Amino acid sequence: MPAVAEQLNTYLETFEAQAEARQAEPEWLVERRNRGMQQFAERGFPTTKHEEYRYTSLAPIAKVSFQSAAEAAGVTLDDIEPFLYGEIKGDRLVFVNGRFTPSLSSIDSALGGTVTSIRSLLEDEPATIEPHLARHSTERDNPLAALNSALFADGAVVRIPAHEAWDAPIQLVFVSTADAPNSATHPRVLIIAERDSEGSVIETHCGLGETPYWTNAVTEIIAAPNARVDHYRLQQESLSAFHTSLVEIHQGRDSNVTTHSVSFGGGLVRNDVEVVLEDENCECTMNGLYAVNGRQHVDNRTRVDHTKPHCSSHQLYKGILDGHSRGVFGGKIIVRPDAQKTDAFQSNKNLLLSADAEVNTKPQLEIDANDVKCSHGATIGQIDEEAAFYLRSRGIGESEARSLLTYAFAADLLERMKFEPIRKRFESLLMTRLIRPGGK
Repeated sequence: MPAVAEQLNTYLETFEAQAEARQAEPEWLVERRNRGMQQFAERGFPTTKHEEYRYTSLAPIAKVSFQSAAEAAGVTLDDIEPFLYGEIKGDRLVFVNGRFTPSLSSIDSALGGTVTSIRSLLEDEPATIEPHLARHSTERDNPLAALNSALFADGAVVRIPAHEAWDAPIQLVFVSTADAPNSATHPRVLIIAERDSEGSVIETHCGLGETPYWTNAVTEIIAAPNARVDHYRLQQESLSAFHTSLVEIHQGRDSNVTTHSVSFGGGLVRNDVEVVLEDENCECTMNGLYAVNGRQHVDNRTRVDHTKPHCSSHQLYKGILDGHSRGVFGGKIIVRPDAQKTDAFQSNKNLLLSADAEVNTKPQLEIDANDVKCSHGATIGQIDEEAAFYLRSRGIGESEARSLLTYAFAADLLERMKFEPIRKRFESLLMTRLIRPGGK
């Protein structure tokens, strides 16, 4: 039997082993889990023969029998402190190896709306998440999202009530301990912003161990009419980790969603963002930044579907690559026949710090309307030697000059983050990476 087929059997066996646990779940969720497992079994892991994965091979994941991570004890606040935003006083949910950990979390019961774990809501109020959970994600086109739906153990739910505005962001922290090699977690996030609401969510994925592990995450964001959502997603896994993710966004009339995706960790990373603008006057802004070195591989893939008139979407993704690292960007803007007056822009810019680093980029437009304003572009370049020479002539060392110019390349993305603690944290992480020797 081929090795990949054997690994598929591993996930089927894991799914069957969870049959007893599913008996306690509502029927609608069991049906969605069964559907997800069936779709994953039919399609398996995508290969480089699929155009969407042409430059990213998932073979290092597909050939390994990843087992669902076991519950972990002994993780303390000191262990995860580097991944928290202590200056932010909003609610915090922490998940260790895919399971909600109350001792590390902090929830203000006076806050209106819902900030809790999926497992808690399934026990107490399953009807509140039935219209959304595992219903919006594009599982048929994304078998890894389908596998998440089948196997996720727990996840986070953030529901912002209608007509409310939350000042402080909600922190969602997903920690992998990597106690055992070849363990996998399937984190799930559901963000529901009801009509005329406003709120922010910080989603962090991190690892404490150095043994190989796989994080396969799905985030669903549903923005009702006139809702405002600001979503920050930081991937800070260990360099021995594999990370795959899907962020699925559905927007109602007059809604506004902004996403900030930042990838610093992981050995092999694939991030998908799918946006559907379902009604008129929607606005979506997608910002992405990754800084990699050594032999890291990061693939960002976006898809924005304009289905109605008078909507706008703006994408800016930037990559900083050193050593033998590799970056991939694939973006597609779809404008449906009814989506007149669309304003869509997509840009991918990359800075190579090493002659051995490599980037593949492919922005795309698919337009079926005639009254639109759409554009896309991509650039790949190196440090401006004249600018570096200018800084050095003012007494700045060569390494410091290169770091300053590299930081300047990413600065406009960081400045778009409206919460100062988040912006400062990302700036610090970026500068830490820039002063480390690349290509090692």
